[in-house]
Amino acid sequence: MQRLVVKKDQYRDSVSLMQLSLELKEGAGLEEAFVAMGVPANREILAKMGISKDQLDGVGPNDLLIALLAEDDASIEKALLAIPALMEGTCAQPEGGEAYQPRTLEQALRQLPQANLVLISNPGPYASGEARRALEKGLHVMIFSDNVPLEEEIALKKLAQQRGLLLMGPDCGTALLNGKPLCFANVVPSGAIGIVGASGTGIQEVSCAIARLGEGVSQAIGTGGRDLSREVGGLMVAEGIKALAQDSQTQVIVVISKPPAPEVAKRVTDQLVSCGKPSVVCFIGEKQQSNEGTLWFAGSLAMAASSAVALRRGETPGPLIQDDNLLERIATEETSGMSEKQRFLRGLYTGGTLADEAICLLEQEVGPIYSNIHKEKEFQLTDPTRSRENTIIDLGDDYFTRGKPHPMIDPSGRATRMIEEAEDPEVAVLLLDLVLGYGSHPDPAGAIYSAVTGAKEAARARGGHLAVIASITGTAGDPQGLQRQRETLERAGCRVMASNWEAATLVERILQDRAVRS
Repeated sequence: MQRLVVKKDQYRDSVSLMQLSLELKEGAGLEEAFVAMGVPANREILAKMGISKDQLDGVGPNDLLIALLAEDDASIEKALLAIPALMEGTCAQPEGGEAYQPRTLEQALRQLPQANLVLISNPGPYASGEARRALEKGLHVMIFSDNVPLEEEIALKKLAQQRGLLLMGPDCGTALLNGKPLCFANVVPSGAIGIVGASGTGIQEVSCAIARLGEGVSQAIGTGGRDLSREVGGLMVAEGIKALAQDSQTQVIVVISKPPAPEVAKRVTDQLVSCGKPSVVCFIGEKQQSNEGTLWFAGSLAMAASSAVALRRGETPGPLIQDDNLLERIATEETSGMSEKQRFLRGLYTGGTLADEAICLLEQEVGPIYSNIHKEKEFQLTDPTRSRENTIIDLGDDYFTRGKPHPMIDPSGRATRMIEEAEDPEVAVLLLDLVLGYGSHPDPAGAIYSAVTGAKEAARARGGHLAVIASITGTAGDPQGLQRQRETLERAGCRVMASNWEAATLVERILQDRAVRS
């Protein structure tokens, strides 16, 4: 059964709509719930879901679309009854007044005249116009939206640079400004380490590691993943470094990115060397470089955090320390029950940067890793729904999230994929990340608990053993509860490591053991 509800001129931002989709699906027991604005791309998705063209006639980009799919009418009726209350929760609640959601930037500024930053999460084709209006009013901008044309991103960032403003994004998922977390961010203590990142989960992993090591974050400025491309030229990374160099609270600067264009990387490192503050740069997947003056290069996110903490304390950064005996013991325990056939890895990630890091770390020791995000065409999966040999998948890639909530919000897609991967008798290990914090699912470990136990049981029934290795990006202050998430995973039979780097290192030992035995 299916039902489409159209609410004329009922604009909602994409962040709240992703949450609403998940709440409807889980609360009413639906097969699928898709809540989105009526832009052409979303109407195409609905058509593929079986919604007829006649139902979509007359729908405009400011109309709210709610598509419900279920096995019976009762579930759909239950969802329809829940919609008004759930939608009311997406509206602002001014003190002492009725629910009110400003419909324009001007209305929002009248309600909050002291605001100096605008968060934009409307559909990509409309985001740039709103961003330009905000910049022209002297406001910093964070664009959560993706699918903003590259030429518009460049023009907006040049305008922001001319006006001395930040234009974070497009597709910027994380920031921490003056102690305030924006979008997907964690509860970390305030401190003296500032971060500029062209990566949301990279910022999260580094900021959480800094907190775990006993230090705090002054500011974390996201730039969007394309900022360090040759076309954009690192415009906002440069502005972010400049802002942190001038910030009296920031004593150490960290820059995180996938490998930039070489000429852009040179500009970034030159700026860090000349900014006057100790700095750490982590270009994930790039060949390790020699340190230069007060600038240190880190080969992993964990190393970036460790080096920044050392510099903050006036110490010389050193190599990451790992307990080789512990890793060997765990690897031996996990491989002892495996069948002769089991020899491959399947990594299922919700964080794209964490997936990238795992690919780069593992390829150094165990050989090629296939992926939907691999930089080498030879190892890119033609069908991301089908793994082969050693594979790591970024489930947050546009291929999987078009028309669906991000897997950090809705883990059900990963849970299904875990069971599918476990049906392959050659799979020896599943590698997972859990990303906590604001915006993420309230209990991501609980959401995959049955999938973990089911996957392990499937291997056991074939006379083997499936190792499930996980890392958690989060802090004790996060709403999901770091310790509770760890305990849930461990009860399911996961080995939980302190960082993505440690988890990948353990998987490396397991795969090397299996290669020797096969």
